[in-house]
Amino acid sequence: MSLTTSSKKLDRAPGTPVDLAGVVAALVATGHIAEDAAQGLLALRRDRDALRKPVLAWLAEQNLLDLAPPHRTLDIEALTRLLAEQAGQDYFRIDPLKIDVAQITQVMSYAFTQRHGILAVEVRAHEVLIASTEPWITSWEADLEHVLQKRIRRVVANPLEIRRLATEFYSLANSISQASRTGTKNVPGLSNLEQMLELGNIKDPEANDQHIVSIVDWLLQYAFDQRASDIHIEPRREKGNVRFRIDGVLYTVYALPMQVMNAVTSRLKILGRMNVAEKRRPQDGRLKTKSPSGEEIELRLSTLPTAFGEKLVMRIFDPEVLLRPFETLGLLGEDLARWKAIIGHNHGIVIITGPTGSGKTTTLYSTLKLLATEEVNVCTIEDPIEMVEPRFNQMQVQDNIDLDFATGVKALLRQDPDIIMIGEVRDLPTAEMAIQAALTGHLVFTTLHTNDAPSAITRLLELGVAPYLIKATVVGVVAQRLVRVLCPHCKGEASIGEEDWKALTSPWKVRLPKSVSTSVGCLECRETGFKGRQGIYEVMPMTETLQRFADDKSDLPKLRQEAYKEGMRSLRLSGAQKVAAGQTTVSEVLRVVGMSEG
Repeated sequence: MSLTTSSKKLDRAPGTPVDLAGVVAALVATGHIAEDAAQGLLALRRDRDALRKPVLAWLAEQNLLDLAPPHRTLDIEALTRLLAEQAGQDYFRIDPLKIDVAQITQVMSYAFTQRHGILAVEVRAHEVLIASTEPWITSWEADLEHVLQKRIRRVVANPLEIRRLATEFYSLANSISQASRTGTKNVPGLSNLEQMLELGNIKDPEANDQHIVSIVDWLLQYAFDQRASDIHIEPRREKGNVRFRIDGVLYTVYALPMQVMNAVTSRLKILGRMNVAEKRRPQDGRLKTKSPSGEEIELRLSTLPTAFGEKLVMRIFDPEVLLRPFETLGLLGEDLARWKAIIGHNHGIVIITGPTGSGKTTTLYSTLKLLATEEVNVCTIEDPIEMVEPRFNQMQVQDNIDLDFATGVKALLRQDPDIIMIGEVRDLPTAEMAIQAALTGHLVFTTLHTNDAPSAITRLLELGVAPYLIKATVVGVVAQRLVRVLCPHCKGEASIGEEDWKALTSPWKVRLPKSVSTSVGCLECRETGFKGRQGIYEVMPMTETLQRFADDKSDLPKLRQEAYKEGMRSLRLSGAQKVAAGQTTVSEVLRVVGMSEG
């Protein structure tokens, strides 16, 4: 959500609607289009009138080149900004994540918004911001000010966004209101920590109620639109919060009444084939749906009993994100060459390390997809299966029938595999089975939770793996993190201090770049300065020299220093390369990696 203050103003009579001739004249007067182009547009007026499209929407479809710098196409946002300048009102870019839907839908009825082409976008103590598509029409202002007893501040916004979001917001608010009416209005819904007896309590809304179905559908579609990687549904004492994780940061989207939130959680548990009646134990589930573009998307569901009810987290696995070329993941240059050399082995263990949410699954699946040709048999044992891939033979850990990682690997070895993926090495039995698979001629991929690549060797020793088995089987380790990438729409040039550069590259002597890119913040990135994420990597092939350090008294600092001599770049140095390339910032790399790494 953003306001842009206007400077130019075109005086027009109150009540005058936006028309094609007026907008075209303004475009010519301000030097955005030429006179001959204007005449061509006016000649098509009848065609536009027949389509009954908003003037700005129709003009945007003509793909007009802006004659004024920076000479971009006049899209609907640029045209809306120009209209705001001509009207002497502020331009407003609506960010749905920053709209309080419950509050703005109380300002006026849906019929009123549709009749006048307006939408409340922010409610303040003494004024209400109203976005409109007709800045000179004021007939509704006095009545609305009288009803609200607040001052109205007019802003101009994208007409298509006003129309679309008004429908979405009021449909959602109506569904929540209708669902709330089937339950009590004041029941906080405390199911675990406290219990409240409400006399004459009407039953809570059912999970399959049409209004609940609509809320869940909106929630999933909205998450896909906003590029969310996770959806959090969190119960609180009186209301439940819905939050999206976007580029690693959580945003609060909506506060649901508790009885509605409980029904939404139940609906999602039904879709995920989970036990709806069981609320005391954590559960896992999964479901598949389609994005607005029609692509299949899988979601992994996880519930957790908390003080005020069940917390539900859905992790979104988009095939376009999970299965990508290494270059788009951020694995480039010498690191990519080393990684390809590691996965080119016929047998051995390849380890990917990093904390939760560092992109290990994406790297793992992208690698396996590359290797999974028709000539090889790829088998996986996962907990749970993150993404169903037709090229793999995937098996899920099931503790209730004693099918753990070690048992699963033992079974997989009888399936004539060429490549085995073990979701995670958590204990010695699993490690021993992975080693057994590697010793019998299989290429094994697995993950560990360690801070860097050399620490993976120490971790295996701590689990009790014999040093000679590590030397015989481990062929390479890669550690990774995800850093936010600078928004291409607003990133700018900046100088970098020598101390900041040293903090990032120490103890290596890396030449200080003359300038780097910095985050500015714009409407496209919600003023964060970042849009999307990429990996930074620490790739360590297990050479003969490094194998000598993998003994039962392994000295981690010496192992790390030797790995650096062998050509391994640390996570911080990998991040520094992305800073020098203008892809991210020093502070972002240090936020993700920390000062102690490398």
